[in-house]
Amino acid sequence: MSEQKSIIDEIKKLEKQLITEMQKKEEEFFYKVKGGKVFFELETQKYHKTLVTKLRQYLLHARLLNILSAPFIWACVFPAIFMDVIVSLFQFICFRIYGIPKVNRADYIVMDRQKLEYLNGVEKLNCAYCGYFNGLIAYVQEIAARTEQYWCPIKHAQRVYAIHSRCQKFLDYVECEDYRKKDAAIRKRLQGLGYGFGTLIEGRHQGASIV
Repeated sequence: MSEQKSIIDEIKKLEKQLITEMQKKEEEFFYKVKGGKVFFELETQKYHKTLVTKLRQYLLHARLLNILSAPFIWACVFPAIFMDVIVSLFQFICFRIYGIPKVNRADYIVMDRQKLEYLNGVEKLNCAYCGYFNGLIAYVQEIAARTEQYWCPIKHAQRVYAIHSRCQKFLDYVECEDYRKKDAAIRKRLQGLGYGFGTLIEGRHQGASIV
């Protein structure tokens, strides 16, 4: 367990370094993030507008197969919205019953690339969709992770290539001694999460999104 803790501590350290580096980009490219919104300097906005690829030119140079595949991509928006509604309703009802802090949806679903003036209308729409869909997956995963910690906090025996934020809190696969007591203790850890972003740093709230 000590080696696992050292790995987690290293991840926390790297996460802080990553946030610092991302904040440096704000100064380098003349924008600020306040209250979850992105603000560009006026001169930067004007410059970006000179880089826009006109819609007609954009469509003329697009691959035919890319255009033909668009309906399949956008067809996914309907089950995505349905999943968004159902999972949000699930945590609104069930997390209150279980005593699990709610996952803040706005911390995961970030749609801010429409502020980029060097993108045309189609590109902005595509970026908004990607931001919504990928953010939704992360939002749903965090809700599922907290639910799993409440109901079945046991690590898998087989190798898992993608682990969620709560997995390191789980019991080992054959950690059977005093399972019920340990299970209850792990459930209680959920109460210290607060209302926010479920990163490896337990209880931390990720305020405004940084891009």
